[in-house]
Amino acid sequence: MSAKTYEVRTYGCQMNVHDSERLSGLLEDAGYVRAPEGHAEGDADVVVFNTCAVRENADNKLYGNLGRLAPMKTKRPGMQIAVGGCLAQKDRDTIVKRAPWVDVVFGTHNIGKLPVLLERARVQEEAQVEIAESLEAFPSTLPTRRESAYAAWVSISVGCNNTCTFCIVPALRGKEKDRRPGDILAEVEALVSEGVSEITLLGQNVNAYGSDIGDREAFSKLLRACGKIEGLERVRFTSPHPRDFTDDVIAAMAETPNVMHQLHMPLQSGSDTVLKAMRRSYRQERFLGIIEKVRAAMPDAAISTDIIVGFPGETEEDFEQTMHVVREARFANAFTFQYSKRPGTPAATMEGQIPKEVVQARYERLVALQEEISWDENKKQVGRTLEVMVAEGEGRKDGATRRLSGRAPDNRLVHFNPSLRGLNDQHSTQPDEPVRPGDVVTVEITYAAPHHLLAEGPAKAVRRTRAGDAWEKRTAAAAAKPAGVMLGIPTIGAPAPMPAPAAQGCCGD
Repeated sequence: MSAKTYEVRTYGCQMNVHDSERLSGLLEDAGYVRAPEGHAEGDADVVVFNTCAVRENADNKLYGNLGRLAPMKTKRPGMQIAVGGCLAQKDRDTIVKRAPWVDVVFGTHNIGKLPVLLERARVQEEAQVEIAESLEAFPSTLPTRRESAYAAWVSISVGCNNTCTFCIVPALRGKEKDRRPGDILAEVEALVSEGVSEITLLGQNVNAYGSDIGDREAFSKLLRACGKIEGLERVRFTSPHPRDFTDDVIAAMAETPNVMHQLHMPLQSGSDTVLKAMRRSYRQERFLGIIEKVRAAMPDAAISTDIIVGFPGETEEDFEQTMHVVREARFANAFTFQYSKRPGTPAATMEGQIPKEVVQARYERLVALQEEISWDENKKQVGRTLEVMVAEGEGRKDGATRRLSGRAPDNRLVHFNPSLRGLNDQHSTQPDEPVRPGDVVTVEITYAAPHHLLAEGPAKAVRRTRAGDAWEKRTAAAAAKPAGVMLGIPTIGAPAPMPAPAAQGCCGD
């Protein structure tokens, strides 16, 4: 008899993505196997929704998805559906009332209970709703099924102590709780020993790390400690808060060779008036001062941001202040969002809600400006020689173009020619062995677009790595699984440090 299969559907920020790795690990530890790639909807024995309460219409999307599964569940006795994450923490009993065919509802603080709750629901033949009010166990103590063989998230804290008026996350994730530095470094070392060569330190407000343990320089010390781990090639982090971004962190970034010169610094608005209404504890001058210091210490740094357009009360003058900051900061890219009400947040009931057409017009102006800047900044990369860490799944057209894709040290996306000589050359030669995700390729940039770089000539060098070995081993093991228990080839790629879905709260502080 084959093992039961599972599928985890993830919505929201990097915290949710990382939680889903834990949920997958828990289920596999309990004997489930991942449903094969490309399986039909409803074919998995257990479907888990890891939800977000930040995105617009998150609840409607969830109930729409649940509704599609209802008739499939009726036809398949024994199929189970579980709902977890931020929306589950927020809505609790409402989910079972609106979708009585759901078997399990669990929150952000007790993801470790999922296998037990599924079994209890099966035995008792009734829905199990269990929402913890505070963290039961730090997620990193739970089993994990990492989506990447060479790049990994490492959570250093959970929760958030901020009170931004557009964000409901602190109410759902709780107050900030930090992990012990020794536990974090032990996890990083263990990952490196397994072949991981890139880690992204993850926190709701990552550079506030240390407030829970009484050390204001704990985050910079952690970065420097990561620099001493042999075999760890790239260190990133997301997302910091301008309020807590201190000079010692800039120094640690500049002075630690494996900490990448890439920074995601959420702006949200360039207007001091709007920032005050958002309860953001910095102002335009402070934000631009951080950018100036970062560029002075690391002239090659690529800086990205989050921006909300049309926050309640935003005037044309306020919006122009945001445009001013964008021109001054010259972000490599920006995740721009039109403000929309989030139930349960103070901003949802504020006066001065901006008409949709006004917000749309401002949004389009901002996007046009940022596209122009992103393209100009990328053009500066043309002619440079970069080391690209190969990824899988980053380039949608790689198959058609016969190219591979990966990330430069500053996280820019690069599409490149995998041969050691030009592909159009009849004497074209591939590397002695195939280039694999996790390997590092040296290329010269020949073309720039707003959102990617292109290396059209032959690769200058290919460095096969332990990370590539780990990817190859994992892929071979997955392919060797017998039919019916096949896990499928995992989607591999560096965990994206840009919190696109997080701009209005989750990880977008």
